[in-house]
Amino acid sequence: MEQALVIALASIAAVCLAAVMVLALRPRPPASDPTAEARLVELNTRVQTMADLLAKAQAQLQQAVTERLDAVSARLGDSMQNSAKQTTEHLQQLHARLAVIDNAQKNITDLASQVTTLQQVLADKQSRGAFGQGQMEAIIQDRLPKDSYEFQPTLSNRARPDCCIYLPDAPPLVIDAKFPLEAVSAFRAAKSEEERKLAAARVRQDVAKHLTDIAEKYLIPGETQDMALMFVPSESIYCELYDSFDDIFQKAYRARVIIVSPSLLMLAIQVIQQIRKDWAMRAAADRILAEVALLIDDVQRLKDRVEHLGRHFAQANKDIEQITISTQKILNRGERIQAVEFDGDDIPSAAILPPATRPVEAGK
Repeated sequence: MEQALVIALASIAAVCLAAVMVLALRPRPPASDPTAEARLVELNTRVQTMADLLAKAQAQLQQAVTERLDAVSARLGDSMQNSAKQTTEHLQQLHARLAVIDNAQKNITDLASQVTTLQQVLADKQSRGAFGQGQMEAIIQDRLPKDSYEFQPTLSNRARPDCCIYLPDAPPLVIDAKFPLEAVSAFRAAKSEEERKLAAARVRQDVAKHLTDIAEKYLIPGETQDMALMFVPSESIYCELYDSFDDIFQKAYRARVIIVSPSLLMLAIQVIQQIRKDWAMRAAADRILAEVALLIDDVQRLKDRVEHLGRHFAQANKDIEQITISTQKILNRGERIQAVEFDGDDIPSAAILPPATRPVEAGK
């Protein structure tokens, strides 16, 4: 609104200046014309007025421009401060994220070194055997009581399986850990079809040897169960065998050896837990029945005593009613005696009272 007013005043001033210039360029009338002189004076007055208005409008315009520039400068300063603050916050967040990335990269480097160390450890057959043994022992120890298993026991044929789980009223179940890592790794790393065939043959040969060793050493009739578990301590290796070597599982079934992974071993241990629990319940069934019979006798005895006590209570209630009736009669007679309400005919004499035939016994 102010800008429109300033523009309008500036336009009027420009028009007035143009008019003055036109009047100044016109040929002047003779000096002796009083009317022209009066008009000239009036025109000069108007021009002066317009000049004052123009100066005032220019001052207002300058003030408005100054105020607008100050407001724009203030807004620009605030915006720059906010931008600087946000930039600082973003830089701090960026530094924090870079620190997290550095830590993650360090952890990845450490993990890579640990994986390399683990690969070096598992490269040795004895270390792999210890690793599988330890994983199997951890699974069994977490889920079975100590008296239900034994690690590295000695059988009658001098063989020592990794673990024997003792079942109630049955021979123990043998579990032996095997880790065919080299053959499976070679099968996975095979690039050509020929290498894959050679690696597959090696896998079948190694696993078949493990199955034969378990079946010949640990399946003793009458001493162990007629089947044993071959524990593979790696889910990925077990899945590779299950997906690519179905004939190995068929051969294991014929050899009465069950190949299990860590998750399947956990499931087998849970089944064994349920078997032991059912056996314990059956073993305690006779004792439970005897205790139930004694409990029934106690309840029957309690029932008889409660009935006997109920009869006593009934007799006591009857005696209390009789006592209450006698007491009421005595009170009635006392009230009549106090009010002298009986006649001479009603007075009982000592002659008509029945003599005492026997002394009153104690408690009667």
